[in-house]
Amino acid sequence: MTLEEYDAWYDTPRGRWIGEREWALVDQALAVQAADSVLDVGCGTGWFTRQAQTRARQIVGLDIDGDALALARRRSAELAGIARAAEARFVLGDAVRLPFADRSFDKVMSITALCFVPAWPQALAEIVRVCRDRFAIGLLNRHSWLHRRKGRGGGVGAYAGAHWHTATEVNAALRRLALPHCRIRYAIFDPSGSPAARALEALVPASCPLGGFMLVAGRRA
Repeated sequence: MTLEEYDAWYDTPRGRWIGEREWALVDQALAVQAADSVLDVGCGTGWFTRQAQTRARQIVGLDIDGDALALARRRSAELAGIARAAEARFVLGDAVRLPFADRSFDKVMSITALCFVPAWPQALAEIVRVCRDRFAIGLLNRHSWLHRRKGRGGGVGAYAGAHWHTATEVNAALRRLALPHCRIRYAIFDPSGSPAARALEALVPASCPLGGFMLVAGRRA
């Protein structure tokens, strides 16, 4: 799958439904305000960056892939040209060594990027370090139907090589960082996107630990 194909997937009916469900959890956790600065760690082609772009005063996307950043930059410029959105800035960088000072951003998010970072606990610590207020980190949940379909044997398609997290290991990492105000929520209980899947999504509470998307949300003490 090319970068263009990956980004265009969010324009398909299933892709848009999944993206919007995931963003709804992120949006609720971050509560982005018009005066906020937001950092998106591992932004890739920038779909989630663009969601925050229409809310925040300042938005920065960081990724280790220069080609993905080039596409993200083009798409965000297009959005700024047609909507009331801030201009986004994109930075080439590593999630385990963020090139920003402590408490540089009001809100920090990272959506299914740390699943591809072997030293993800270090990246988590970096996210907390540069965050001034709230953070939201989307991960892939090992205890889910999505994992059974896409994650076994090393993963397939866009999931190839991904690490699928458990709440146990995430909570252990959070305890090491002494973060007292964290919670985990879930979405995408049936990733098919069918009418039945959408009905199920509306019925199952976000606290049910079986969704393919696991969101870790917290605040700095």
